[in-house]
Amino acid sequence: MEKENVDEDILEIGHGVHAVEVDIMQPIDPAKKPKVDEPPLNHIGLWVDNLAVAVEYLTKQGMRFTPGGIRKGAAGYDVCFIHPKGNEEFPLSGEGVLIELIQAPDEVKAALG
Repeated sequence: MEKENVDEDILEIGHGVHAVEVDIMQPIDPAKKPKVDEPPLNHIGLWVDNLAVAVEYLTKQGMRFTPGGIRKGAAGYDVCFIHPKGNEEFPLSGEGVLIELIQAPDEVKAALG
């Protein structure tokens, strides 16, 4: 994903809806942003039932999101990122952690619902 400055491999641990995805990433160009290798644990991702509703609700609460809004992630699901740092307009954040919200596929929602 050149736009995101990342060379990425996606590993799956486990089976079915209980599988855990681990993305191994390195920057395409270490001098460019985003710096996917700083910090070493780049981000954590969480399934959400309805991404658009979650983003709307959290924005109204004052949550800061990274630029780019909802978009397709590397695995093909819609994603959005909570910014690791708040600002004056949006004081809520990931408190130092980049958090990826991922639209849960129907089979995950059905199995875990």
